[in-house]
Amino acid sequence: MDIHITTICRKDKLNKRNEAPLALKVSHNNQSKKVSLGIMINPTDWDEIHGTLKEGVYHREQILFVIESAIQKLKQKILTYQIQEKDFTLDDLIESNKKQKAITVENYFTQYNERIKTQNRLNTLNKYEYCLSSLTKFHSMNIPFTAIDINFLEDFETHLRSKGLSDNSIATIFSCFRCVYLSALDKKLFTCEENTPFSKFQVGKLWTPTQKRAIQKTDIQRLKELDLSSLSKYPTPYLEFARDIFLFSYYTAGINFKDIATLTLGEIDNGYLYYTRHKTKKHFTIKLLPEALSILNKYTSPNMELEDYVFPILQRDIHVTALQQHNRILKVRKKINDNLKFIGQALQTRLKLTTYVARHTFASVLRKSGVDIGIISESLGHSKLSTTQIYLDNFEKEEVDAAMQNLL
Repeated sequence: MDIHITTICRKDKLNKRNEAPLALKVSHNNQSKKVSLGIMINPTDWDEIHGTLKEGVYHREQILFVIESAIQKLKQKILTYQIQEKDFTLDDLIESNKKQKAITVENYFTQYNERIKTQNRLNTLNKYEYCLSSLTKFHSMNIPFTAIDINFLEDFETHLRSKGLSDNSIATIFSCFRCVYLSALDKKLFTCEENTPFSKFQVGKLWTPTQKRAIQKTDIQRLKELDLSSLSKYPTPYLEFARDIFLFSYYTAGINFKDIATLTLGEIDNGYLYYTRHKTKKHFTIKLLPEALSILNKYTSPNMELEDYVFPILQRDIHVTALQQHNRILKVRKKINDNLKFIGQALQTRLKLTTYVARHTFASVLRKSGVDIGIISESLGHSKLSTTQIYLDNFEKEEVDAAMQNLL
């Protein structure tokens, strides 16, 4: 059976990004079949005369390697049929090859994100979707994983920096990309003969310490005493709500916004707050200070049921699914942070106020009061003291500087 195999660029199958798929054309006796290689390219990168990629095309060698590997697999199957003296058709050959077609980075990344979505890890999903979006804006991801090398990663980093992204944002993107890459490698969707490109490209080097995001204890007092009606000719209820949420977090060991939003009346009992943090699944028991109780009393009423949310962020009959709750929490948090920023400007705080600043401020005030860092770490629910230390960055330096003054 005389069979010819050629590589073609399917310019008749352009996608929304005007990319064309590469395919193998298998011909015999004026009949032909096409099988996609799972690779998309710019049609202008294809040399029609010689049936190959033009010189200088990005990742040309890797793509040609994938093409040649696919051709060799087809030839091996043909040879096997011939040695066994079995009859076969083009359909037999093509269908068999389709089953072994290499998956592209974009296809597997999309599958990976779908698994995260089914697990309702929506904050994590946002990070991975942003990673994939960043990758596709840099280069088509309709390429095999074998096309990812150290040069690709370095060029991608340069691209992200040109967009003005911070070190930690870039590190987050690369961490997600590495997880997907290693997941595909673990599932044996491709082989890596040497060390992975991520073993050469150290993601950890991208992380930088975050700026300390805590205000002073005196700022808390000024925030409590601030006359919100003086800030605007038409003050909105959100100003007071934003302040209440900030102070409640501060007075309840830095409880974060999602846990505040999902807090129910049944989690408050006999002067204590009992809740499970969504992020870590760790259980907390917090003694409610008078200031925290005062805020709770403002938002609770005798006719509330134990399953009702304490704060007017979520509604049981409206925000039912995890996605509905997630979207609502993001929307309200943004509104609260906008109002906190407005309040912070009025107070002339050195930092922009956000709900997360309340969590950092709780930790910093305790540390400056002499509370052991281990106790603070336990209160915040950190699994490692090093995480708590990020919150408390620079305190030791301040203490040393103050001590040095005694030498004068």
